[in-house]
Amino acid sequence: RGPLAESGGGSVRPGGSRTLFCATSGYGSTSASLGWFRQVPGKEREGVATLYTSGGSTYYADSVQGRFTIALDDAKNTLYLHMTRLKPEDTATYYCAADGPTYGSKWSWAHEFNAWGQGAQVTVTL
Repeated sequence: RGPLAESGGGSVRPGGSRTLFCATSGYGSTSASLGWFRQVPGKEREGVATLYTSGGSTYYADSVQGRFTIALDDAKNTLYLHMTRLKPEDTATYYCAADGPTYGSKWSWAHEFNAWGQGAQVTVTL
């Protein structure tokens, strides 16, 4: 398997939508979970959304619940994060992660994920 690679970052106006893509390099078929995290300078990496491949359960941070959707197309080796109604506070570097935990209680524990992309910047501004 190769490295994870995010794409789709950029600038968007408040209230707008953006979809991030992550080339999973085959991790989709071997990972118990895959997720999206984000980080701003000076803060810890925050769990945004995680998908469990067995059963398809998804978990979201309260701050994005109802606005963001995580999805996996294993045939295309792509993990998606569809973001709607974006807010300035969503501005961050977004990372996809794979080879994550088996248990749902750990969905936002960054140290439980063993594969990471290089990050994609999303800036929400007028």
